Amino acid sequence: MPKLQDLAERVERLLLRHQELQRTNALLEQQLSTLTQERDSLRSRLNAARTRIDALLERLPAEAGNTPGNPT
Repeated sequence: MPKLQDLAERVERLLLRHQELQRTNALLEQQLSTLTQERDSLRSRLNAARTRIDALLERLPAEAGNTPGNPT
């Protein structure tokens, strides 16, 4: 019977380890989701900033050296 008891204990340890891994996996999935949302938000903000910078660059004179008041 000692072998059966050993087997039962090993199965119990495996079940506990499985539960721990499931909890860890759930936490990692939650972190992944949070980080994915943060990445998407940062990408959106970056694109908006690029759009604003492009608009500002279009408002600049074509050649800064040829503007009135700047000797060439």
